[in-house]
Amino acid sequence: MTQATSRFCKRIKHLLKCVGGSTTQMAPLFFLLLLLLLPPNSIIADTDPSDVSALNAMYQSLNSPGQLTEWSLSGGDPCDENWKGITCSGSRVTEINLSSLGLSGGIGYQLSSLTSVTNFDVSNNNFGNQIPYSLPPNVTRLNLAGCGFSGTLPYSISQMTSLKFLNVARNQISGPLPDMFGQLSALNSLDLSSNAFMGDLPESFSLLSSATDMFLQNNQFTGTIDVLANLPLKNLNVANNKFTGWVPSQLNNINLQKDGNSWNSGPAPPPPPGTPAAERGGQNRQPGGNSPSAGGSSGGGGKKSGVGGGAIAGIVISILVVSAIIAFFLLKKRSKKSSTDIEKTEDHSFPYVAQQSVEEMKPDQASSMVNTKTFETEAVIDLKPPPFDHQKSFDDDGFSAIPITPKKVHVAPPDVTSFSVADLQLATNSFSADNLIGEGSIGRVFRAQFEDGKVVAVKKIISSASSDDFIDVVSNVSRLLHPNITELVGYCSEHGQHLLVYEFLKNGSLYDFLHLADEYSKPLIWNTRVKIALGTARALEYLHEICSPSVIHKNIKSANILLDSELNPHLSECGLASLISDADQNSGYSAPEVSMSGQYTMKSDVYSFGVTMLELLTGRKPFDSSRTRAEQSLVRWATPQLHDMDALAKMVDPALKGLYPVKSLSRFADVIALCVQPEPEFRPAMSEVVQALVRLVQRANMSKRTVGVEQGRSGNQEFTP
Repeated sequence: MTQATSRFCKRIKHLLKCVGGSTTQMAPLFFLLLLLLLPPNSIIADTDPSDVSALNAMYQSLNSPGQLTEWSLSGGDPCDENWKGITCSGSRVTEINLSSLGLSGGIGYQLSSLTSVTNFDVSNNNFGNQIPYSLPPNVTRLNLAGCGFSGTLPYSISQMTSLKFLNVARNQISGPLPDMFGQLSALNSLDLSSNAFMGDLPESFSLLSSATDMFLQNNQFTGTIDVLANLPLKNLNVANNKFTGWVPSQLNNINLQKDGNSWNSGPAPPPPPGTPAAERGGQNRQPGGNSPSAGGSSGGGGKKSGVGGGAIAGIVISILVVSAIIAFFLLKKRSKKSSTDIEKTEDHSFPYVAQQSVEEMKPDQASSMVNTKTFETEAVIDLKPPPFDHQKSFDDDGFSAIPITPKKVHVAPPDVTSFSVADLQLATNSFSADNLIGEGSIGRVFRAQFEDGKVVAVKKIISSASSDDFIDVVSNVSRLLHPNITELVGYCSEHGQHLLVYEFLKNGSLYDFLHLADEYSKPLIWNTRVKIALGTARALEYLHEICSPSVIHKNIKSANILLDSELNPHLSECGLASLISDADQNSGYSAPEVSMSGQYTMKSDVYSFGVTMLELLTGRKPFDSSRTRAEQSLVRWATPQLHDMDALAKMVDPALKGLYPVKSLSRFADVIALCVQPEPEFRPAMSEVVQALVRLVQRANMSKRTVGVEQGRSGNQEFTP
């Protein structure tokens, strides 16, 4: 029974007492009055439990502000008790409007369960941090303006197919805008103004087919705005950016504000040669645009510009005639050539290969001389004699070979050093066992020292990936730049061997610290453990929610968290998921769904991270066959005890010797419990984990009610959230 219903029942009892008679005697009248006078929604339904839980978590994240009257930390009935800012329909919460209430803290980590919320407005408050990954998934209006948010837009927004209004103006969101708007065809109004976005507008903007109002002013966007040319815009503000190029002609007749950019002056350049007449001469053709005009060709009596239909037909006929002549000489030469001559041509050291015969080609191949499959790559015919045959006559072998145009060029980035196998052999003493510092599912890691004294870590890859695939991996890894991710220094791809060269972190791995320490080793104090968890969480948040496309790690474990001289964590093996066949299912790190299906997701990374946090808390291995059967699996043993403070105190790593803040320990355990939930949909996004750990750190640093505060004080100053 809700609080409102309970209060009403007490009033009815008081009324019955006044008119006389016992409660038992008057029971029928009591219930009749109750049914007649109570509001309908009090009788038929309380608020959906998942909505209540989400709002309880939100209230806690907001630090239980007094402005939110009727809200509570647990339980309650938002719909029946008229919680401030909450609107319901039946038993479901449909609107949350907390605009301009001076709120601070965070906005919760269970918002994705608010599946009936269509309007979510928390604008003009003081939240800071990043926008959480988890937001109500079916909103049509999302207003996060003026909240001090930083970071980037969460990828979850890209899945809100019903979204019509999105406002994140007046925040501190920075970096390139993710290319995540392809499914937002219902979006009418988009406001990204007054942030620190940079880079070109994403191509998926062109798919915002319902966009009528767009506000991009006061950012640092670059490039052109051609991608907006064919949208049904009525109001567009792109002022005070770094746009260049020309304003598309389609945007000249709308309410356009464009000052404060570096627009090109003078007339726009003509369309490139070969552009169809409807695009070149149409009124709606955008200058330098990427999309064809929607207009059709003019009627028969109108004046035409550009290349006419007769000219195009002439060009096509000419191409067919030239192609026929070329095909004739190819047939002639093929009939004369012996198989020995063909082998000589194919073995030539220059990049030319023998063309397949015209008889083997389809008609469209014969006419264009493209898409030959002789070497399983695209090719185009060069009408000029090859360089090495430039003295030959037209009747010689000039047309028996063509240059290859590869589909994809596999080139490593220029800022990554290419090492030779000889260099690395010398630096590792021929990869001797003395220099072996680690071994995993991808390969062994060796310490290498060059003649100039520089020390690096060399990972010798055991994957059977091709050289081209390996170079692609190098390119992808080199783009992962984050202070908590190991830095790629260089690579080696020679003689069928693939090696990656990383920065060397002298303190080894977190696994070594937790499980291989001897009596001379200094154990990790509590605040250092929290610092390691927070830094690793930030690395994963970067991979999942900031990188575009997202990067799934696939192999989160303490052995892949390396520690520098100040015990800051650096996550290794980032971007190498394609080289991992299958993680060890018995290691204790794998999420349940991975063990069943073999499919890795961002949520399986979250689970593995939660297991690593359990290692930090307990000092135990994720799976330890030396323990009793009930305690071999760390998750199975620890999870039921994470919310019991007495049991939790007994679980803590004995190496800590009781020196930890009790509340900090409890909150740390709460984050673990969320991460290791068996159902992936209930695990939080890494941005929410980061926020929870930051709050934990902030509260621990502000509170002086800790155990062993004097002994741990230096640790409290080790990191800044």
